[in-house]
Amino acid sequence: MSQLRTIGKTDIQITPIAMGCWPISGVTSVDVTEEASLATLKAALEAGINFFDTAYCYGYEGESEKLITRALGDKRDDIVIASKGGIHWEDRKQVRDASPGRIVQECDESLQRLNTDRIDLHYLHGPDPEIPVSESAGAFKELLAAGKIRSVGVSNFTLEQLKEFHAVCPISAYQPRYNMLQRDIELDRLPWCRENQVSVMAYWPLMKGLLAGKLARDHQFAPEDGRQKYPMFHGAEWEKNQDFLDELRTLSAEWKHSIAEIVIRWTIQQPGITCALCGAKRPEQIQENAEVLNFELSESQLETLNRLIQQRGPIQS
Repeated sequence: MSQLRTIGKTDIQITPIAMGCWPISGVTSVDVTEEASLATLKAALEAGINFFDTAYCYGYEGESEKLITRALGDKRDDIVIASKGGIHWEDRKQVRDASPGRIVQECDESLQRLNTDRIDLHYLHGPDPEIPVSESAGAFKELLAAGKIRSVGVSNFTLEQLKEFHAVCPISAYQPRYNMLQRDIELDRLPWCRENQVSVMAYWPLMKGLLAGKLARDHQFAPEDGRQKYPMFHGAEWEKNQDFLDELRTLSAEWKHSIAEIVIRWTIQQPGITCALCGAKRPEQIQENAEVLNFELSESQLETLNRLIQQRGPIQS
C-alpha cells in the first residue's frame, strides 16, 4: 500500500517510516560493521522505505553520511535525505555550535560526503545556548535561498524556540523524541506543529529499543551500552516498563504482529505525526520496521493500546 506523506507545505514525499542512521555510525551502538551497515541501508530501500535520516555528527568523521553515499549513491533520485547541522566532535566530545558560519560550513561538508547537490530536509540539530535561535535560523534561510537544501527542520526545541526560528525561517519539520511512553510534546509543541502545518518526525519510537520487547526482564547491559544512563532502564521504571511489555506481548500474539510493529504503527497513526525514525544496524531490523507500511491498527486496537498506556502512567526518563 502506498502511503507517502508530505513534509510540511513542501512537495517532498516520504514514507511514514524513516531509517534512522545514527546506529550505523558506530559511536554508541555495539556490534556495528561496515558490511552490515551498507546491507541495512540497501535493505531499507528494498523494503519500501525512501527516507533516510542522518546528521553531520553521526560518526566522528561523518561515517553515517559516507555510508549512505556508498550504499545508495546511485539511487539518489529515489530517496529523500534528511541531515542535521550544529553539533560536531572535538576529541570525541560533542560540541554545539550553531553559529551561522559553522552551519553553512557543515552543510557544505555534508553535501560533499553525500555526494549530492542538495539535502532534502536539513535540520538544526539542537539549540546552541551561545547563539540566538534567530541567528541560526538566518543561516538556514540562506542555505534554502542558495538551493543547497530543499526544506528546513529543527530538533529538540522548546515551543518558544520553535516560534522564534519559524519567524525568521519557515520550518517544514520538527524532530522530537516521541513514543507511547514519552508524550510530552502533546502538551504544546505537537498542537503548534499541527496548526502551522509542520511535520513531526518522531525519534525514539521504540524508546531506544525498549519498546521492541526484546530486552528480557533480567537483561544485563554491556558496559559500553549507552542506554544505561537513562532511568527508564533501571529499578522501578524498568519493572513497570516490563509489565507494560508483558501486556503488549499478549496483544502481539493475538494481533499477529510483533511488539515493535504495533508500537511503531501506533506512533505513525497519532494525529500530527508524519513519520517515525527507526534506527537500525542490521537488515532484519529495518525489514521488520518496514512491515508497518503494510497494515493499520483499527480504532478498537488503538483504544486498547491507549488504555494500557494510561495504566502504565508517566515515565521517569
